[in-house]
Amino acid sequence: MILTVTPNTALDITYRVRSLRPHTAHRVTEVTERPGGKGLNVARVLAALGHEVTVTGFTGGATGRALRDQLADTPGVVDALIPVSGSTRRTIAVVDTTTGDTTQLNEPGPEITPAEWAAFQEAYEVLLRSASAVALCGSLPPGVPVGAYAGLIKAARSAGVPVLLDTSGEPLRRGVAARPDLVKPNADELAELTGSHDPSRATQDARRRGARAIVASLGPQGLLALTPEGRWHATPPAREHGNPTGAGDSAVAGLLSGLVEQLPWPDRLTRAVALSAATVQAPAAGEFDRQAYDTLLDQITVTADATAA
Repeated sequence: MILTVTPNTALDITYRVRSLRPHTAHRVTEVTERPGGKGLNVARVLAALGHEVTVTGFTGGATGRALRDQLADTPGVVDALIPVSGSTRRTIAVVDTTTGDTTQLNEPGPEITPAEWAAFQEAYEVLLRSASAVALCGSLPPGVPVGAYAGLIKAARSAGVPVLLDTSGEPLRRGVAARPDLVKPNADELAELTGSHDPSRATQDARRRGARAIVASLGPQGLLALTPEGRWHATPPAREHGNPTGAGDSAVAGLLSGLVEQLPWPDRLTRAVALSAATVQAPAAGEFDRQAYDTLLDQITVTADATAA
């Protein structure tokens, strides 16, 4: 079982409009809703790839009930979310169907009480006993300590469970110092962590800070990986136009599934980039176009620089 942790779950709502313009009214042509938050997106992709997945984190209020009702209809995903008194947030993605661009609106998460955080930690340690890997994903809602991910990483390492971290800001800085097996920042998050806008230099700096491996998302330029086995750059055949929401989460699913299946790094990166690009092409946030994914697998370019490890 793969465990994904999403402290700040969300109900993802996608609106499609013909042309998004400020200061005007818009007629929405299509609305979709999906259980969201980074770890839930990761779990949905992992399940589609054939893995057993358990999700945990926090959920509450009417939005939380709607999220859990929809999650119950997701094959291969087990709900181990912790109920809280606050209300789960919503995220709104507005897709301009003329340009393919997306505007994102993210609500704040619920306030988590000390008792709710303690209940989560207890449940997390129990879930680790049957986990083959764990992904710690996304922002921390109010009330959760800023060093929470560092503590969760240490607990996973003590249990002998490989752990992937995908977050930003101070939680990322503290989490990296706890020595996760893999960190997956985007270019901006990596620059904020290291102070360098050169991805090559920044990945080396991030790895020196404690992470065993770093895989940086470079947007249309694909993924740059620095691992104990070497450095690789994986790129898609062309820039994809569509809704990028969840593309990074699909990359995490590709990396995590590759870790569990013990695939060589180039194969992990190929899968991650293909999934990410196929997610941009999907009509709803947090899903991927299976046909596009199958086609893209043969079109990803992976170049190696083993001397950089």
